[in-house]
Amino acid sequence: MTAFAAPTTETAVTEAVRAANSQNTAVQIIAGGTRGRIGSLRSGYECLDVSGVAGITRYEPGALTLEAKAGTPIVQIEAALDAENQMLAFEPMDHRTLLGTSGTPTIGGVVAANVSGPRRIQVGACRDSLLGARFVDGAGRILKNGGRVMKNVTGYDLVKLMAGSWGTLGVLSEVSLKVQAIPEAQATLLGQGLNIETAVQAMSAALGSPYDLTGAAFKSAGGEAMVRVEGLTESVAYRVQRMQSEMCKGWRVVEGSDSAALWQDVRDVVPFAGREGAVWRLSVKPSDAPALLEDLGHPDAICDWGGGLVWVLVDHAKDVRQVMTKRGGHATLVRANTSARSTVPVFHPDPAPIAAITKGLRAKFDPRGILNPGLMG
Repeated sequence: MTAFAAPTTETAVTEAVRAANSQNTAVQIIAGGTRGRIGSLRSGYECLDVSGVAGITRYEPGALTLEAKAGTPIVQIEAALDAENQMLAFEPMDHRTLLGTSGTPTIGGVVAANVSGPRRIQVGACRDSLLGARFVDGAGRILKNGGRVMKNVTGYDLVKLMAGSWGTLGVLSEVSLKVQAIPEAQATLLGQGLNIETAVQAMSAALGSPYDLTGAAFKSAGGEAMVRVEGLTESVAYRVQRMQSEMCKGWRVVEGSDSAALWQDVRDVVPFAGREGAVWRLSVKPSDAPALLEDLGHPDAICDWGGGLVWVLVDHAKDVRQVMTKRGGHATLVRANTSARSTVPVFHPDPAPIAAITKGLRAKFDPRGILNPGLMG
């Protein structure tokens, strides 16, 4: 179908969606393709590749804002920011290592999945850095919300709504984000041989301190806990010294590029790459993380956000959701074999009131249900 040839403009995306809508044809939205193995197995759709809708359209380092078309590779954005000593503060995960995929992560994919890394505990999620968005809804209408500055607006906050919608409400064509200066220095305090109870206690104490952490994580393999501080060199040195004398006694200091490598491993869940088993992403209260892992039989785990985000590697996908129902929180099946992806819901079922709101939103923005149908249940 020629309408689904890879578009390079927002207008072409609109034409493709209108064609699909008129024919009631399901559309799978792709760009970099790095997260294509997340979600239920689907068939009977046409692919809409928006990777050609790319390019940085406006970058104002002095205003700490950047606008880019949705298909723009993250590596291109990071290169432009790095040249001005700036960064995407929310530290988006690169799924390729964990999922064994190729392709190039794009800013539209990051926003659509609300991909956020270890620094979320300080700066918030991807959606908190979003200032504006343009997208094409399921009827082929171009919608715009927000702008290039933070301000109060009336009406629906469609910018935040699009983040984490996984393309089920519209096809992103352009986003604007706030960016942040790269810290002058960073250091990680690393404790080893700890159990998760001790690690969570130490991380919680550090997060509750005045030392302004930008990362707090634990790996069950080796009992390795780590906390990160960033900022001016003298400030980092002072905070490290204080924590070593308080909640992180006996922990060693890792600095610079070695510190950055530790957090990239946590961000991209590198320890689970290439290993057999299902990978789940669990959101819980940090204080519940130890009991949750005990209920799961102490699987290999990586706990980020002070224990609030738990990645687990398990043999049986369905067991995790049963435990989460008991404990509370949310569970997302990020990686699994074909059998599990065919039978186990990928996203955690919403409570009835939330499910009703979600259904109403999809009916409003995608009346025929053609955009990534079945992906989120």
